[in-house]
Amino acid sequence: MTQNAHLETATLGGGCFWCLEAIYDELKGVDKVESGYGGGPDPDPSYQQVCSGATGHAEVVQVTFNPTQLSFRDLLLVFFSSHDPTTLNRQGADVGTQYRSAIFYHNQAQKEVAEQVIAEISEAGIWPGAIVTELTPFEAFYIAEDYHQDYYRSNSQQPYCQVVIAPKLAKFRKDFAAKRK
Repeated sequence: MTQNAHLETATLGGGCFWCLEAIYDELKGVDKVESGYGGGPDPDPSYQQVCSGATGHAEVVQVTFNPTQLSFRDLLLVFFSSHDPTTLNRQGADVGTQYRSAIFYHNQAQKEVAEQVIAEISEAGIWPGAIVTELTPFEAFYIAEDYHQDYYRSNSQQPYCQVVIAPKLAKFRKDFAAKRK
């Protein structure tokens, strides 16, 4: 853990939390990444409950980062390059509100940066469709079960990891080589 630094928190949903966790684990300035659930009214949901789509929660990662090493803007640029923010409630074969693209901002500054980045990406036409990323005030984060933490690192040979996560991680490593730990 980074000592004597003012750390900030970002909470992001971009499909399966295993994908985002694997990417943010390698990003310079990131102190900690935890997989969990956010955005729904039910307190402390289980994975099975969230997978049902009935809780209103999204699979999210909570990223603790050092803003003197990594700006929230740069964190979001990685986020928007790591999933498709134009597909409503879906990332690839993962379908349902639990896989929605979402930014749960922790303060007004994060909200403003997120609005700016979304506008810039939309104007640049990077994605063929409209950005549907939900921008919502952060309310609560519920950490996922232990077996979801560091999933890719512990299970990189599993088929889902090889077919879905590994290509996203390879793209991140290529596109953001200078920002890797």
